[in-house]
Amino acid sequence: MPDGIDDVLEVITQQIENRFRMSLPELQQAVQAAPQANPDATDVVKWHGLLIESQTALERAEDNLLAALESQPSEVDDPTLDLAHRVNVAVAARDGRATVVRWLLDPAAPGKQGLAAERLARLSRGAPKGPAVQTSAPIRPATAPATGRGALR
Repeated sequence: MPDGIDDVLEVITQQIENRFRMSLPELQQAVQAAPQANPDATDVVKWHGLLIESQTALERAEDNLLAALESQPSEVDDPTLDLAHRVNVAVAARDGRATVVRWLLDPAAPGKQGLAAERLARLSRGAPKGPAVQTSAPIRPATAPATGRGALR
């Protein structure tokens, strides 16, 4: 019997294939060949890959926790509690990435229509790749004289 997690990944993969009308491997090949051809497809493929990575990390964390719990006598020690915390973090990361993929697939999702969508499109089209705010002091030539109205005499 498949577990619920595999079912979720299968459902998301099926939604991707329905949206783009091709199998996921075909979509991945198309995106790899021409990433700028369809930015939506590129985003979905990227985030689906991140989702798969998160699922793999979650499964590893769960396996480590199970191994630790099986070797525990009766009291759970701090290292085992740390492993449980890692499982919780991995679940949150996986669920967050699944939410992003679902949002990318939903054309009527909040923020994809109206003024918010227009702003997002403007920002993503010609956005500079540097920081939004200047992060260092402006460079001023060392030989520039300090003249003008506010100069001390």
